[in-house]
Amino acid sequence: MSEPENPLRRRRRALSVRTRIMLVITLVAALGMASVGVVVYAVERGRILGQLDERLADNLLTARYIVAAGDPSAQEQTAWPTSRDALYAVVQRMSPDDNTGALGIVNGEPALAPGVPLDVDLTSAPGFVDHVVARAQSDQARTGLYAEEGVQWRYLVVPIAVETDPAAEPVVYTMAYDVGAELSEIDGAAQAYLLTAGIAVLLIAAAGGIVATRLLRPLRRMNATAARVSAQSLDERLPVDGRDDVSELAVTMNGMLDRLDAAWASQRELLSDVGHELKTPITIVRGYVEVMDAHDPADVDETRDLAVDELQRMGRLVQDLAASASLQGPAALALREVDAAELLHTIIRKAAGIEGATVAPGDIAAARIVVDPGRITQAALQLAQNAVTHGGGSIVMGSRRVPAGIEIWVRDHGPGVPDAQKKDVFERFHRGGASQPGSGLGLNIVRVIARAHGGDVVVVDAPGGGALFLITLPTRPADARTEELAWLRS
Repeated sequence: MSEPENPLRRRRRALSVRTRIMLVITLVAALGMASVGVVVYAVERGRILGQLDERLADNLLTARYIVAAGDPSAQEQTAWPTSRDALYAVVQRMSPDDNTGALGIVNGEPALAPGVPLDVDLTSAPGFVDHVVARAQSDQARTGLYAEEGVQWRYLVVPIAVETDPAAEPVVYTMAYDVGAELSEIDGAAQAYLLTAGIAVLLIAAAGGIVATRLLRPLRRMNATAARVSAQSLDERLPVDGRDDVSELAVTMNGMLDRLDAAWASQRELLSDVGHELKTPITIVRGYVEVMDAHDPADVDETRDLAVDELQRMGRLVQDLAASASLQGPAALALREVDAAELLHTIIRKAAGIEGATVAPGDIAAARIVVDPGRITQAALQLAQNAVTHGGGSIVMGSRRVPAGIEIWVRDHGPGVPDAQKKDVFERFHRGGASQPGSGLGLNIVRVIARAHGGDVVVVDAPGGGALFLITLPTRPADARTEELAWLRS
């Protein structure tokens, strides 16, 4: 049987982020270079074609001037004797230019050519003469484009007619520019531009690849670290280099790993503590059941009473665990603004209903606070129940304003809490001794509730004896505070 394909490996077959960045940079650079090249080539091509028309127009003016000026060889300058003479003068006096050709046509046949060799032989395309002769039927000069027989010529055709010509022959002067040869001058520049642009695109792609590699290197380290992280190895941390967005991401991920590490350690501790707490009653019940004499009614009754008592203790432990777990959900608190004095009066009335409790109100501060009144009531009543269990039934409850917000306090008149246990009394399953009643979760729940509100709880010695528990709450805690969520999940 073949090994199932790893989805992560399948995703890696797609283009990496580095490759996609390089492709985007290269594509944008290539499109930019191509756009610039196309625009410049189009503008330059239009300029060259415009210059051809300007040169043809200048040659037209020159031809008309020569014909109108007449024969300069006569003693008195007069009109040309024949149209052929005027054509000869126009053809011989034309200014030669690159990529041009000129021709004099008489009776539809090539008759005159310039005295110097030109770049373009207009007779090399046999159909050109017939084409311009057909365009010269009227007396108007014309320009056009001849793009047949493998040539592309921009031409001027000028009919020449002298009124005193006895022969009255149809005479035509034509000149043309080789458009392809003219445009080839920028074709070379275009090829050089394409070569230069290609090299520039390659350099941009290489620079983009180097930059992308350096920028994405921390992300690859994050990926490798995340792949190594497991429930058994949460000590991996990302190196933080620089002060950019990637380094901020590394700091955030390190904070997340810290919270995961703390949550996992807390979970292991909880499982260990729960296993330890349940092991004792289970062992006791099992031991008595195994040695019980089923035929002795007194022994059966005694064993039953002991088993029921231990099961009740385990039931209370499960209830406390459920209460603690309810504080670790995504909606552990329902914050709203309440009157602190009114809330405390309500708590005192409820505490008076605890069996064995005698509750007296102390000084109560007036303030508006943003809390979950149900959770604060739960924490205060838990302190009252703890005072009844460990400090006798006489309780005093009150509140006061402090710089951090407001402080709710509960005092009992019992033996107090030893200094060595003041820091441990709020730990999970701490009971101050094996003989102490309870599950050891009550005070831990109080601390979770206080810290979830952004506050804390401590115990100090009360003046005159007894213990004084102090819950400090901020007046208006920040919404969705990271520290609160961390405490809720620890």
